[in-house]
Amino acid sequence: MVAAARKHNRTVQVGLQRRSTPHLLEARDKFIKTGKLGRVAFVDIHSYGGKPGPLPPDQPAPATLDWETYIGPAPFRPYNPAIHPRSWRNFRAFGNGKIGDLCVHFFDVVRYFLGLKWPRTISGTGGVKFHTSDDPSRESDTPDTQSVAFDFGNTIVTWTHRAIGENPDPDYGWGATLYGDRGTLKLSIMRYDFKPLGEGKPEHGDYLDERDKHPEDVAHKETEIYAAPATRRHMQDFLAARREGRKPVSDIEEGYISTACCILGNLSCDLGRSFAWDAEKQRIAGDEEANKSLVRPYRAPWQHPAVT
Repeated sequence: MVAAARKHNRTVQVGLQRRSTPHLLEARDKFIKTGKLGRVAFVDIHSYGGKPGPLPPDQPAPATLDWETYIGPAPFRPYNPAIHPRSWRNFRAFGNGKIGDLCVHFFDVVRYFLGLKWPRTISGTGGVKFHTSDDPSRESDTPDTQSVAFDFGNTIVTWTHRAIGENPDPDYGWGATLYGDRGTLKLSIMRYDFKPLGEGKPEHGDYLDERDKHPEDVAHKETEIYAAPATRRHMQDFLAARREGRKPVSDIEEGYISTACCILGNLSCDLGRSFAWDAEKQRIAGDEEANKSLVRPYRAPWQHPAVT
């Protein structure tokens, strides 16, 4: 996708809207750009809760849905309302679990704020540790417990997810904490909090609410009020990038890096070992078994473009 966008000179904006989230950009400008946070050596990205229950009985696909095409190259399975339209992300045939659903957003914005590209090494562990039924095939097969470390050299970024147990910080059940040598910065989709080391007062900020200015945010029932300003600005940036002939804030290459890192995190968990990533060759260094796993088998008649 990156190669196609570059070859045909196309503007491609990926839906990683945290790069366009007003209160997060405010936190970046106030604490990272000014140096108040200091040098950041460690970042914790996390998600607590969200264990899906067992699947209901399979059903015939709705007449409006081409289920065969929806499945695409993934292994065939009967239609189930717990998969489509929203919960496909809980199944490895269609998505990458919580790391690909939630981690990717804050992983991406952390890379953006700190100027990080590809990690040097990826090390992960985790899997399905808590079954909700006697038949594992009738439930989610993505990790409900997972820990992945991305080593960028001077900065380590970690992802932690567990679906079971108490949430240690209810205000930041899904978010990122940046630990600097001058303070700590917590980020979530709803707020931010900065606590300096030593003297100085903590600072707090909340998401931008634009309901009064944009009543359509309320009229459209599925709109998440806290996310609407980010989505709006993300779209505006795409249009501006088209007019100005520049890359958008979440250019396809940046989306690829963040998404691929999450996929590599899952792969490390699957294989039970760490590996080094060769960003220049786009390969896992010295591990051909792992490299073969970067391309999954496709269901006929679909063909993977890398192996045809």
